[in-house]
Amino acid sequence: MFYIVGLGLCDEKDITVRGLEAVKGCTRVYLEAYTSVLMVQKERLEAYYGKDLIVADRDMVETESDEILRDADKEDVALLVVGDPLGATTHTDIVLRARSQKIPVRVIHNASIMNAIGACGLQLYNFGQTVSLVFFTDTWMPDSFYDRVKENVDLGMHTLLLLDIKVKEQSEENLARGRKIYEPPRYMSITQAVSQLAEIEEIRQGGILTPDKTLAIAMSRVGGGEEERIVSGTLAELLDQPSQVFGEPLHSLVIVGKRLHHLEAEYAESFAVNPQTWRVVSRDVYGCALE
Repeated sequence: MFYIVGLGLCDEKDITVRGLEAVKGCTRVYLEAYTSVLMVQKERLEAYYGKDLIVADRDMVETESDEILRDADKEDVALLVVGDPLGATTHTDIVLRARSQKIPVRVIHNASIMNAIGACGLQLYNFGQTVSLVFFTDTWMPDSFYDRVKENVDLGMHTLLLLDIKVKEQSEENLARGRKIYEPPRYMSITQAVSQLAEIEEIRQGGILTPDKTLAIAMSRVGGGEEERIVSGTLAELLDQPSQVFGEPLHSLVIVGKRLHHLEAEYAESFAVNPQTWRVVSRDVYGCALE
């Protein structure tokens, strides 16, 4: 059996009972380590699960899946994934590869940012497309995300922005020279994300991300208990905050849609940089009926 097991969002204790039972019965256990990261080190997972973990980076998952699936038709093998197993297309791909080899597959689900984002007070059924925001470089500023955000804005829907992480990435020079030298991990901050949004809004001039008229909610370490941070305000207000306000990575950012319900607005107001500004923009720009 090939198990693909969700680990949840926080630490070693977020795994489900069903998932832990599967892991304990496996011959080999791989830890996927590039689409997201947990808040604890691998050694803590190994101690709690009672298993040695094999770190599976992007190259292994995408190009060496045969090694991960080796003998899974005869013995139990698991791939552990932060969040929910089917939150990234790579994991869908490896399931399809297993099925093509007639290997039985069992997916064990868990919490992910896709549902835990509800902690900010916005209703999940009012969210539109989820959008990824990648690091800009001096020569590369992809703006296709803007069109997806605009589609959500036109429907009045909220937009969850997943901020980029760089784990085991090579510089352009090392990549070109074929040198397996990797850069230190990088995690996009809220400040950088808002700056990039403002930069593209200035170029595109679509009026959907106007800094002082667009409400947003910054979130970090969702599901992390005392480490969780939620901060709401206009994009301009979020940009003015010191980085420590937003807590440690990983970060996510929600662009609030115009169909904002008064209960959503009231809930998110408790996290506001300036509650008065939040209420004024909610009422005057978003047309939200606040008492």
